[in-house]
Amino acid sequence: MDRNVRSVDDVLALMDSLFAPEADRWTPNGASWWDGFYADRDRPVPFFAAKPDENLASCLDRGLIPRGGRALDLGCGPGRNALYLDSLGFEVDAVDLSPTALAWAGERARTAGSAVRFHRGDALGTAGAALVGPYDLIYDSGCFHHLPPHRRVSYLALLERLLAPGGRFALTCFASGAMGSELPDAEFYGRARLEGGLAYTPESLRWVFCDLDEVELRRMNDEPPASASFGEAFLWTALFRRPDGTGAAA
Repeated sequence: MDRNVRSVDDVLALMDSLFAPEADRWTPNGASWWDGFYADRDRPVPFFAAKPDENLASCLDRGLIPRGGRALDLGCGPGRNALYLDSLGFEVDAVDLSPTALAWAGERARTAGSAVRFHRGDALGTAGAALVGPYDLIYDSGCFHHLPPHRRVSYLALLERLLAPGGRFALTCFASGAMGSELPDAEFYGRARLEGGLAYTPESLRWVFCDLDEVELRRMNDEPPASASFGEAFLWTALFRRPDGTGAAA
């Protein structure tokens, strides 16, 4: 007989274990899958290119995200958005599970003379616990939709702990009707897998992040290969602002 649940972390770990090992994309056990994904740098994957997301560049160009300050890139992969933020004067921390992705990111950083600090590990676990906020910007390009439903609790706790009052949180994620699974949350546990990632509607994103003020929520622009930025129309892009308690406008 085994009795090993007495905290929220124990509950979350128990729910993690309900998924098949090969379905894990969010804990350190899933790092090997991402290592395989990033191993061939010549694969025709659009976001392997060293250029930022179009929504991130657009929000910065339009002043929706103030330049400078501290930024955190969640699930940074080969570092394209982290390096872009560094080039604009941000002090950047970037986290990823995959040693292979971070090795690639480190090479790019050395070539660019970048000061990005890369952290290997689980942003919702030990790697995230070692980060010290507050951050003026937390950015997530494609990490959130690979989390099982119960790990939204961990994700929101990370934002609560690390995002500065008045800070911006931005993400891209699978858009319902275009990419990702539209199964109800509960069904993923019976299937023991995430079916490639979770799709979201605008309403579901607003509900999950209801403690933040919405600045912009739209489909990502579809950018051609020659563009200076990455963009695929099967993704939502969202920008939220954490209230600062002063009543000041965004």
